[in-house]
Amino acid sequence: MTDTSTADIRNVRPLTFKALAGWDEDDHAAAFRAFRLSAAAAIEHPPKTRAIGLHAEALASILARAMAFSGEISGARARGFFEATFTPVEIAPASGGGGFFTGYYEPVVAGSRQRGGIFQTPLHAVPDDLVEFDPAAAAAPDGIDPALRFARRTPSGLVPYYDRGEIEAGALTDRGAELVFLADPVDAFFIHIQGAARIELAEGGTIRVTYAAKSGHPYTPIGRVLIETGELEKGKATMQAIRAWLAANPERAGAVMAENRSYIFFREAPVEDAALGPVAAAKAPLTPGRSLAVDRLLHSFHAPVWIDTSLPDGKPYRRLMTAQDTGSAIVGPARGDIFFGSGDAAGAIAGGMAGKGRFILLAPRGSRLAQGRAG
Repeated sequence: MTDTSTADIRNVRPLTFKALAGWDEDDHAAAFRAFRLSAAAAIEHPPKTRAIGLHAEALASILARAMAFSGEISGARARGFFEATFTPVEIAPASGGGGFFTGYYEPVVAGSRQRGGIFQTPLHAVPDDLVEFDPAAAAAPDGIDPALRFARRTPSGLVPYYDRGEIEAGALTDRGAELVFLADPVDAFFIHIQGAARIELAEGGTIRVTYAAKSGHPYTPIGRVLIETGELEKGKATMQAIRAWLAANPERAGAVMAENRSYIFFREAPVEDAALGPVAAAKAPLTPGRSLAVDRLLHSFHAPVWIDTSLPDGKPYRRLMTAQDTGSAIVGPARGDIFFGSGDAAGAIAGGMAGKGRFILLAPRGSRLAQGRAG
């Protein structure tokens, strides 16, 4: 599902809550807790109206009402809140098919603030010569693809930033941009894909690193590269399979990972609540099993989304989530990426997640979208 044109987001269908399989069994109090985290973030980072047509002002009003609740509320009260303020609207691409859901997680790995011993692979902070520009506000610098949005400042002007291969070959060595050092370059690569990690420091304590910027080069999934070269079978390029291939082929791993020219820069953040994930694109901390990454060009952050899909083991996965994140590969009107939490157990689920299903947006009652009119 890669078509984000207006024509491909017109397939919307209002439903009733009774029509949602599993709605009665969901933990609505847990869903409300995640939604209220969005409500708190929306005070400074309010939702914006996007191409799908969920009206930002109407959603902002509901978020403000959620903030008015004090303390924990019961599942029944939370359910009543959602049913009284929203209408379920199924979103499906006009080009065909339904929803598609993958998963992501927050890795937990060992690391050190100093390079030494086994800790040789850096995660970088934002380098001082990285420049971000907004192609919507002004023309892109000469010679820079507007899609990149990032460039490198040089004495003679702006040029494309170093890509993954150049950085891993030493383009940023001795620049003081190293944030932390890891033992395994493959761990570092997958932290780039996930966008955040918890680092258990050799010096003691745990820190979180989370996305701060990127090189601007397009994201290339190396699973696709391995399929195209015949190393993995189509449909079997899970995270676990990719990691296994990289471990079994260390002499080729670096070149394959460099096929993904996109390179992520990080910032350090505290781990304030071990039960929650990092603060993501919507500026709200992620809640395991309740936070969803969506296409931010089509969907408004902080919107509730009912998903109906299956886990890798075939078990149904039906629940109310909140749109709180995005990602380069999350493209399309019915595309979702589920945050499963932190650590290896969450990674095992996220890495194998590729479920078809239904993407049902909760639109403010009375809105155009709630009446089946997108855009």
